[in-house]
Amino acid sequence: MGWYDALEAGELITAPSAYESKRFGVSVDRVTVSASAGTQLAEVLTAVDKSTADVVVLRYPAREVQWFAALASGPRTALLADSLVYWSLPVGKGRRPAPLAGFNAGLERAIDDDLVDDLVGDIFGDYGNHYCANPLFDRALALAGYQEWARRSIADEGAVVLRGPDHRVLALATVDQQESWTEIELAGVVPAEQGRGRYGHLLAAVEDASTSRRLVISTQGQNTGVQRAWARYGFEPVHTLLTVHLVTPGLLSGEPEAAGREG
Repeated sequence: MGWYDALEAGELITAPSAYESKRFGVSVDRVTVSASAGTQLAEVLTAVDKSTADVVVLRYPAREVQWFAALASGPRTALLADSLVYWSLPVGKGRRPAPLAGFNAGLERAIDDDLVDDLVGDIFGDYGNHYCANPLFDRALALAGYQEWARRSIADEGAVVLRGPDHRVLALATVDQQESWTEIELAGVVPAEQGRGRYGHLLAAVEDASTSRRLVISTQGQNTGVQRAWARYGFEPVHTLLTVHLVTPGLLSGEPEAAGREG
């Protein structure tokens, strides 16, 4: 989820998710409470109650620790899907690694779709995203969604790529360039190159390519390895939100259908 929706939107955001609904074969709505909205629980419960989607993907500030009990006592089945941590860095303040002889990194506009799919599949194939918490969301389809997201992003704004001496792609970062921030959306190093310091060079290249004064990035709370890398580079954590999937009764295996629900 983007930086604006998570931290800066001034009101509750509710919208159907056409991409997810088409991909997973169940209707999905998204309800998002930003850090700045000041939204109360009653407004969230009303928005969830109005939704006719099979699944409501709700994200809200983790400081609202009492909300889950209210959500879990409602008519929908509540699945705690993940925590999402946001980090930020002023551009120019990163602790850059020493340059690597023969390695090149920078923003590239034309990257073959098949290569993008291969890279995202290799890097994020085992990624524990929030879809994994819900039996209605197939993990392979979730990965296909990340691949599609990467292709769309690269078509719009290109991607920052780290290449080795043989010109192979070793690391990739898709970005969303806004006036006030540059958001790193998907970023990672291919498995064969992990643990060799390549990620810091990728971050430095993103910093060089940024058109704004601030870099922002997010990941699931359990992804501690990459957060240690961000901390070493100079990023600081600024916000945490929770993801809850609210599922219509009767859709999960072994769960009785709600009375009166049509098939």
